[in-house]
Amino acid sequence: MRSLNGNKWIGRKWRPRLATVVIAILVLVMALPLVGLFFFRLYENQLIRQTEAELIAQGAAVAAIYAQDVRDAGIPAEKLGAAMPVIRNADNYPYLAIEPRLDLASDTVLPTRPDGVAASPDPAFAAIGVRLSGILDATQKTTLAGFRLLDPNGIVIAGRSEIGLSLGGVEEVRAALAGRYASALRLRIPEEPSPPLYSVSRGTRVRVFVAIPVAIDGKVAGVVYMSRTPNNIVKHLYGERGKVVLAAIAILGGTLLIGLVFLRTVSRPIYELIDRTSRIAAGDRQAIKPLAHHGTREMAELSAAFLDMAEKLQARSDSIQTFATHVSHELKSPLTAIQGAAELLRDSGSAMDDAERQRFSNNIVTDAGRLNLLVRRLLDLARAENLAPSGDSTSPVAALALLPADSRLDVRIEAGGDIGLRISGENAAIVLANLIDNSARHGATRVSITAASLDGKASVLVSDDGAGISPSNRTRIFEPFFTTRRDSGGTGMGLGIVLALLKAHDGTIRLVDSERGTRFEIILPVA
Repeated sequence: MRSLNGNKWIGRKWRPRLATVVIAILVLVMALPLVGLFFFRLYENQLIRQTEAELIAQGAAVAAIYAQDVRDAGIPAEKLGAAMPVIRNADNYPYLAIEPRLDLASDTVLPTRPDGVAASPDPAFAAIGVRLSGILDATQKTTLAGFRLLDPNGIVIAGRSEIGLSLGGVEEVRAALAGRYASALRLRIPEEPSPPLYSVSRGTRVRVFVAIPVAIDGKVAGVVYMSRTPNNIVKHLYGERGKVVLAAIAILGGTLLIGLVFLRTVSRPIYELIDRTSRIAAGDRQAIKPLAHHGTREMAELSAAFLDMAEKLQARSDSIQTFATHVSHELKSPLTAIQGAAELLRDSGSAMDDAERQRFSNNIVTDAGRLNLLVRRLLDLARAENLAPSGDSTSPVAALALLPADSRLDVRIEAGGDIGLRISGENAAIVLANLIDNSARHGATRVSITAASLDGKASVLVSDDGAGISPSNRTRIFEPFFTTRRDSGGTGMGLGIVLALLKAHDGTIRLVDSERGTRFEIILPVA
């Protein structure tokens, strides 16, 4: 493909290729599911917070039951633990809500929980633990959470296991024994190997631990220590891995389908049109034909507009070439005659009598005059073809009034003399002057002008009673330099100038049938 670097129309600014843009869009489409991983992380952290909130709610209920049992057991205050911190300026006092605070993204995941240390619990607290063990076991079967009820010294007095062991050395338990709520994320050791898909989720490898202090009369009476593994979205996705694979295939297939549609409807027609421009610029006339595939309506319209422009430019080029051929022929004849007569006068002028020298001199003057006339008419035609509409308007009566009276003809306006025409009076007068002069030179004695308007267009009929135009010449009258009166000084450019002037004002002219003489119909926009 032809390089565009340095092209005078587009400069050297870097621009991506269409294929690059398409590939970038397709990659972006395929990457959109990856953006979902960000929201996946947010949702995973929300599951951590949800698990902590559920443990707080369950622990608060267990703590209330345990506190009531301690009061009912009449355990003295000296057996209770540390004093609870004083909370001042609490906005919702006496309501002291515990809000979830764990964050999977920022909190450090601690190692697995240390094992308990052997210890001897106070018999009074141990008795309470025995009474509550059944409640904790039943609750654990429903909530799937691990419960440990600790006395003020951090010794397990109730739970499915570890009864009689001290957990006072565990960080979150130590904080709770000091009267502060504590929670932590710890590594989880699964009983069975995790599926490979679990590796994408950090939440599948942690367990949430919550320690809630139980307060009685401002002192710590024990700790409710709970843990649970968060709900696992990856586990659900792994269970639906067949559907996940189908979704991935659908995304890939959809992306490929988008690429194929884009290639067929946009890329291929554009590249084919670019190739056509190169071929047409190289002079290949066979390239001026519709594209094999247009893809979209807009592309079809663009292709049609381009081919119309190329066809008009080609026709214009052919017209210029033909015109140049005619011009050279028309100028060559008088130049040849002038050169021949001048050479005869130079070489044999002394041997000629006065009559012969006068005849050759007259021939030179006549041919020079024809050359001068041809040049003037060529200039008139060039000005007419490059004329820009002035926006002025006139009427047949006003245009005819600009012409000098012609004693050879009776020129009359039969109807519509006041209809406004979107052309200047000067140019309208030039059109009428050429048509009237042609009528006079072909034996006409009368010219009639009739105008009418319909649907924003004006029709002006110019008719005469002259000799008319033969059927063999009717198709050639608008060709440059075509004339049937060359011997009498005709240049064959009058109608060409008329046609060029009318086209410059969105008008046209054509020869119409007439019972006698010649009739032209001029079409112009109504002013």
